[in-house]
Amino acid sequence: MDGVSGLLTTQSVVAFSVGAGLVTLVTLLVVLVRRRKPGNAVDEAVLDAVWAMSKTQFDLRDGLDQDAADRLVTRLIRLLKCVAVGIADREGTLLSWDGEANDHYVDLVAPIGSAIRKQHREVVAHSKLPCDQRGNCRMRTAVIMPIVVEGRTEAVLLVLGRTQGKRIVQMAEAVHQFVSTQLHVAKLEETKHQLQQAEIKALRAQISPHFVYNALNTISSLIRTDPEEARELLQDFADFTRYCFRAEGTFTTLSEELRNIDRYLTIEGARYGSRLGVRLKIAPEVQSVVVPFLLIQPLVENAVKHGIAQKPGGGTVTVIAQDMGSEAEISVEDDGAGMDPALLEGMRDSGSSAHIGLTGINRRMHQVYDQRYSLMVETAVGAGMKVTMRVPKFVRHVRPDMPGYPAEQPQQHGRRGVAPARPGMPVGS
Repeated sequence: MDGVSGLLTTQSVVAFSVGAGLVTLVTLLVVLVRRRKPGNAVDEAVLDAVWAMSKTQFDLRDGLDQDAADRLVTRLIRLLKCVAVGIADREGTLLSWDGEANDHYVDLVAPIGSAIRKQHREVVAHSKLPCDQRGNCRMRTAVIMPIVVEGRTEAVLLVLGRTQGKRIVQMAEAVHQFVSTQLHVAKLEETKHQLQQAEIKALRAQISPHFVYNALNTISSLIRTDPEEARELLQDFADFTRYCFRAEGTFTTLSEELRNIDRYLTIEGARYGSRLGVRLKIAPEVQSVVVPFLLIQPLVENAVKHGIAQKPGGGTVTVIAQDMGSEAEISVEDDGAGMDPALLEGMRDSGSSAHIGLTGINRRMHQVYDQRYSLMVETAVGAGMKVTMRVPKFVRHVRPDMPGYPAEQPQQHGRRGVAPARPGMPVGS
C-alpha cells in the first residue's frame, strides 16, 4: 500500500471510530432515558448525557492519565447516578474513584485481575463479597469492564450500582464502549503524530550531504579572500542547520519557513554566483500563517538542484506568497531545465535520493488540511517548473511550535530578511 492509500485508510479508521462513538452515545441515551420518568425528566436526562459525554471527549483527547481519570469518574458518576465509578490502570492499580463503597475496591482486586487477563467483563454481586454492613451498604452490583485498545488492556472501568439485574450492566457497557472509542481515537492521534515526526526525520535525512559539503567548501574558500563574507555565510549555515534539525515542533509560521529558505538561497548564491538569481515576493498578510515544518524548503531545494543547476546559463528561483482571502497561496518557480510532463507521475512517486518526491509533501498537506489541498505542478522541457500550493490561514488545533533557541543566540542573521533579494538580483514588488 502506498503512502496516500495508507493515509486514506487511517482517515477511514478515524471516521469509523468517531461514528462508533456517536452510536454508543445514542445507546447510552436510550438506556438512561428508559430509566427516567417521562416528560421533562426525559429532556433533562438527554441534556445531562449529551453534556457529560461531550466533555468526556476532551478529557480523553490526550489519553488516560491521572488528571483525565479524575475528571472522567466525576462526570460518569453524575451521569449514571450510581453508587461509585472507578478507573484502574492496566496493572489493576486504582487511578481514581468517586462515590461510596470504596472499601470494596480491595474485595474486587481478584475480579479486576481476571478481567485484565481474560479481557472480558466481570459482574460481581454484593452477596459474593465480604461486607460488615450488608444491611446498610448501598452497593448491590459491581460491573468490571476492561478497556482494550489495539488488543491490549489499557485500563479498567468499574461501575458500582444500587440494584442487580441487566440495567446496570447495560449502562456500564454503553459507557465502556464510549470511553473505549475515545481512547482508540487518542491512540490514532498519537500514531498520526508519530508518523508526522517520522516524516520530518526523513526530510532532515534528505538534506543533501553534497549541500553540506559544498556549503562548507564555499565558506572555506572565502576565509582568506573575504573573511567577513565567510563569517556571515557560516552564521547563515549554522542558523539553517539549527532550524532544520530542531528537536521540537511539527508546525512553524510561514515567516520562519521563508526566513530559513532565504538562508539556504544565500548559501547557494555564494556557490553559484551570478548563475543563481533569487526573487522573493511575500505579502505581509500571510507571514503569520501556520504551515507544517519543512513543507516549502524541499521545493526550493528541488528548484535549485534540478532546475537551475542543470541549466548551463543558470536562472532564477522565484518564491511568491500571496493573500487569497481565507487562504494563502505559495508558489516556487524556476526557469531552469524543466522536465517532460509525461515523467511527472514518476517524480511524484519518487522516493530516491535523486530528488525529494512530491508524494510526501502532498501526504503531509492532506494530514493537516484535507484532500482539497494538494500541489499543482506546471513544467515543460526547457521551460522550468512551477509548484503551487494553497493552505488555509486558520486551522483548528494547529499552532506554531517555535524553536527553543537560547536567549543569547540571535534569532536571525540574514542580510536580506525575508522579502528582499541579494544585491544585484531582481526583487519582487
